Amino acid sequence: MSNFEEKDFNEKKANEEEVNQKETNKEVVNEKNSSLKKILMDWIVPFMAALIFAALINKFVFFNIKVPTESMYPTIKVNDRLLVTKVYKPENLETGDLIVFDSEETGDKLIKRLIGKPGDSVEIADDGTVSVNGTVLKEDYVKNPGGKSSVKYKVPEGCYFVLGDNRSNSFDSRYWSKSSFVKGEDILGKAQFTIFPFNRMGTV
Repeated sequence: MSNFEEKDFNEKKANEEEVNQKETNKEVVNEKNSSLKKILMDWIVPFMAALIFAALINKFVFFNIKVPTESMYPTIKVNDRLLVTKVYKPENLETGDLIVFDSEETGDKLIKRLIGKPGDSVEIADDGTVSVNGTVLKEDYVKNPGGKSSVKYKVPEGCYFVLGDNRSNSFDSRYWSKSSFVKGEDILGKAQFTIFPFNRMGTV
């Protein structure tokens, strides 16, 4: 083989090797892109979907609150964290439900027990016994009923009367100066579960 032919052969071989290397590099890049797409589809997309779903659930279905006081003791203890389902129709609530609402009196979110619904007559006796429309409520959850002078309330339309379970240490409908009642539009949700601490998990 002449020097010219040998040089031409070597150039062809080098060109072939360069082409092969480019093809190899292209395959590596394609493989990397495929791996990235797989990671994206298997992990990132589901994760983002879960975040969006959680945000929608939190906005429209439920939320959680931390209770800083003992006004609902012993049902709820200080620093208990509760899961609350959002309420869109307050008229579906029942006497005895635990409701979370925006307080016109304090400007805070409060949690209390619903006692009187629109149109109800609520009477609190000297010994702390509570009657609604002439029927005495069975309140096993109240350990310290307190008591003061007998008092009666007539719940207006669109409003609700609430009390704390710890009657001797609860700022509730009995003591509010602006209004003794919670407006239906201010009710945010109904407490359902204690989710923390774990040793107290369960329905409320």
